[in-house]
Amino acid sequence: MSTYIENLHWRYATKKFDKDKSISEEDLGTLLEATSLSASSYGLQPYKILVLKDAEIREKLQPFAWNQSQITEASHLIVIANQTTFGEELVDDYLENVSETRDIPLKNLEGYAEMMKANLIPLTDEQKTQWTAKQAYIALGNLLSAAADLKIDTCPMEGFDATKFNEILGLNELNLNAVVLAAVGYRSEEDQTQHFKKVRKSNKDLITHI
Repeated sequence: MSTYIENLHWRYATKKFDKDKSISEEDLGTLLEATSLSASSYGLQPYKILVLKDAEIREKLQPFAWNQSQITEASHLIVIANQTTFGEELVDDYLENVSETRDIPLKNLEGYAEMMKANLIPLTDEQKTQWTAKQAYIALGNLLSAAADLKIDTCPMEGFDATKFNEILGLNELNLNAVVLAAVGYRSEEDQTQHFKKVRKSNKDLITHI
């Protein structure tokens, strides 16, 4: 059985997917559960994860992603959409979940609520968008690693017109913005990129021990 590090060496940004291979419901469920377990500042998860299987919708989106084949050929297209802004409800909804999950009275969480609101609510809308986008990228990283461990191929994608994606997917009305995509599925034998050696900085150049 391959190790986690071996699986990370195995993964690459897949350029051409085998459109005849689909991810099983079980593996997709595992992948999404792993993504939902991603670290998030304060645990707030200020984003949504959209799983697109529908071929017609993906065909509508493809022209606004520079006609990249991954949009339609991958088994699924995952869109991570960050909240464009938020108010106190982001914290309140989260703490209601904490209260219910951990069986803690809400009044016992008031101090934590005040601290989070003091740090987050005064941010400008631009700062809020930047912060929620960063949280979405943490989820993306977990998704890519989890997929590699399942031997599911992925291609993270920023090359798309978010305005058009938001319009087609109805995200504007939901206070959401498509910030990053991940095509997931299985590599095509015709994808020559899979044979390239992985290029990364050496640990000596990348890592500093203090």
